Amino acid sequence: MATLTVRTDEQTDRALRELTADGTSQSEVIRQAIYQAWRERQYARMEEESKRLLTDPEEQSEIRAIRADMDAVGAW
Repeated sequence: MATLTVRTDEQTDRALRELTADGTSQSEVIRQAIYQAWRERQYARMEEESKRLLTDPEEQSEIRAIRADMDAVGAW
């Protein structure tokens, strides 16, 4: 487990005071912020990949083939 040293500005200090006013530790607030930033990055990557797949002719052809196969066996 890493230990971080963070240099904050006045805006960050204000936000940190508000986020810890309920007794949540600074460490927990920072862990939550890091996790949230990581999760948002993951969602953005998945969104980019989805957009790429939606515009990829080969992927779209494969999707159509799978749908046709499933329709043929009455999967829907």
